[in-house]
Amino acid sequence: MHMADALISPAVGGTMWAVTAGLIGYCSKKVKNEMDDQKIPLMGVLGAFIFASQMINFTIPITGSSGHLGGGMILAILLGPHIAFLTMASVLTVQALFFADGGLLALGCNIFNLGFFPCFIAYPLIYKTFVKDADTNYMRSNSIDFKKTERKILAGSIIGAIVALQMGAFAVVIETLFSGISELPFTTFLMLMQPIHLAIGVVEGLTTAAVVLFIWKARPEILSSASSSSPIGRTPIFKVVVGLAAAALITGGALSWFASSNPDGLEWAMFKTAGVEELESPDGIHTSLSAIQEKTAFLPDYGFKSGESNELSESSAESVKVELGTSVSGVVGGILTLIFAVAIGFALRQKKSN
Repeated sequence: MHMADALISPAVGGTMWAVTAGLIGYCSKKVKNEMDDQKIPLMGVLGAFIFASQMINFTIPITGSSGHLGGGMILAILLGPHIAFLTMASVLTVQALFFADGGLLALGCNIFNLGFFPCFIAYPLIYKTFVKDADTNYMRSNSIDFKKTERKILAGSIIGAIVALQMGAFAVVIETLFSGISELPFTTFLMLMQPIHLAIGVVEGLTTAAVVLFIWKARPEILSSASSSSPIGRTPIFKVVVGLAAAALITGGALSWFASSNPDGLEWAMFKTAGVEELESPDGIHTSLSAIQEKTAFLPDYGFKSGESNELSESSAESVKVELGTSVSGVVGGILTLIFAVAIGFALRQKKSN
């Protein structure tokens, strides 16, 4: 659901940049009291994991479309909404600058669509409503109903992820409407965007629930810290951090080979509406930003630039084409996201101590 610049007018793009910048500033102030030496590396490896996960498009049966994990709910549940939004901004900025995934003009829209709704709508109003009576720190309670808490986390994660993605898809339609994109009439585009992202949302919800439940069973204090917007403290999370880093490395470096080649939900809806998966960008600011992105994106579309060899090997038995560019992109992108997120965390930590 990464929007290209062609879908956005300068007015809408500029407005959403301002809104997103305001939210980043607000979140930066809010996290000063909860950022500690434990949350900073957790923020980094979760950002790297979400970056890698977004590279894997899964097929939506029958439709000819595909989808990928958004990851906003995972970040919100494990980091809290404010750190989660900053982490999502890190992921999407790295994608846009270095991999040309999503436009620079549309970056404010993409951060808002994929970050605001899960972090500030679905997480507090849906997920926390489901788990409000549950002691997520069950290891310290002898009387907790483990199965009941597990069901609440499962339901909150799945429903929250679905609702967040539905709202994000609706926001895309609204942003194109206000941008005056005549090729994508509101009603037709809406009636295609919502159902396909409902299907994608179900998969995202199940994935979110699986990741959250795994972390909850390993270190429930992480969820408790996120829920209360407090530091993790002395709780040992080294194994969790290492596990997430390994998952990010394997996902980006190897599992990304098996991503579906079908168009994602947004491209599919555009094709069904306008007959094309990409619109031509008008001259002016769109052209200028595109030129900048061509210079900064050293691995465009998660592969080597044209003229360089992508293919590493091919297994005829598995009919899987292994691309070196994809592996390099997954690993490098994860490292860049980790560095970006950790740098933000340390900067905010330093600001707190001053």
